[in-house]
Amino acid sequence: MSEPALVLAVPSKGRLQENAAAFFARAGLPLNRTRGARDYRGTLAGMPDVEVLFLSASEVVAQLASGAAHLGVTGEDLLRESVANADDAVEIVTGLGFGHANVVVAVPQAWIDVRTMADLDEVAADLRARHRRRLLVATKYLNLTRRFFGEHGVADYRIVESPGATEAAPASGSADLIVDITTTGATLAANGLKVLDDGLILRSEANLIASLAAPWGERALRSARQVLARIAAEELARTTRDVCASLAGADGVLDSIAQQVGAARLRPGPGGNEVVLRCPAKRVFELVEALMAAGAARATVTAHDYVFEQSDPLAERLFSRLASSTGKI
Repeated sequence: MSEPALVLAVPSKGRLQENAAAFFARAGLPLNRTRGARDYRGTLAGMPDVEVLFLSASEVVAQLASGAAHLGVTGEDLLRESVANADDAVEIVTGLGFGHANVVVAVPQAWIDVRTMADLDEVAADLRARHRRRLLVATKYLNLTRRFFGEHGVADYRIVESPGATEAAPASGSADLIVDITTTGATLAANGLKVLDDGLILRSEANLIASLAAPWGERALRSARQVLARIAAEELARTTRDVCASLAGADGVLDSIAQQVGAARLRPGPGGNEVVLRCPAKRVFELVEALMAAGAARATVTAHDYVFEQSDPLAERLFSRLASSTGKI
C-alpha cells in the first residue's frame, strides 16, 4: 500500500475560508474544489501529493487532534478550547495574519470597583456570603475559562453555557459576566461591558497548524517541505523590503544603522558605493531616514513577490518538532 498523501484541512465557508483561500493563493498554492463549492474535498494547484479537506473550523481542530489531517488552518482559540494540552498534540507552524480576536473576561461597566481578576474573586466571595449563590459566567469557552480562572485563584463561580449572543447575558440576567471573543470591543461596549485590566485570556488568530499524531511518511514530509517553502517565501517577501542606498565609506555607520532597525546587509548594490539591506517592512521609512541622515545620496525600496532562502524556518521548526516529539524523522 502506498504512503498516504499530505492532508490539509481548511475552513469550508465564511470569512475564514475566504481568507485562507487568499493566503494560499498568495503563496502560489490556489485551493481547488474538485466538484464545486459543495464538495468537501479538493486539491492544491501544482501539488499532486496533497489532498485538501474543506471542513468547519471545529472539525479542522478535530482532524488535527486525531491525526486524520497533517496540516490545518483554524483559530488558536478553538484549538486551545478543544484540545487538552494542545502543545503536546500539535505544532503551531505560523500565524496567517487574519482572524485576529481576543478571548477576554468582561464585566458590567456598572461594576466601577471591579477592574482585575482579584476584584472579581472578591465579588464572588461577596455573592456567596450575602446571597448564597455563585458568580455566573456565560461563555462558549468552558475549558479556557476554567484554566484562566484557576490560574487567578477564582473558584466560587458557575459556568452558564452560551451558544448564542454571549454579550447579552448580563443584561438579560442569565449571567453576571462573560468570557467571550472580541475584535474591537465595540460590541462589548454596546452591551454595557468592559474588559478587566488583566482579563485577556488569549490573543488568537488563524494559524497553520501541524498534527503530531498524523502519519508522517516520506510522501507527506516531501509535500510539507514544498508547501512550507512557498509559504515561507511569501511571508518573507510580505514582511520585508530591500533597500538599496548609495553611501560611500561608511561601513561602521551602516552596521550601526542596520542594528538599530533590525536590518541585514545582503550584498553590494549595482552601482558604485551602493549596498543593499533587508529590513522589516514596518521599519523601512525609519531605515531610509537614517541612511539619508548619514549622507546617502539616494535610497530605493524594492518589494518582492517571493523571497526563497536556502533555509526554511517553517519546515525546519516542524521537522525538528516531529523528530523530538514523535521520532518520525
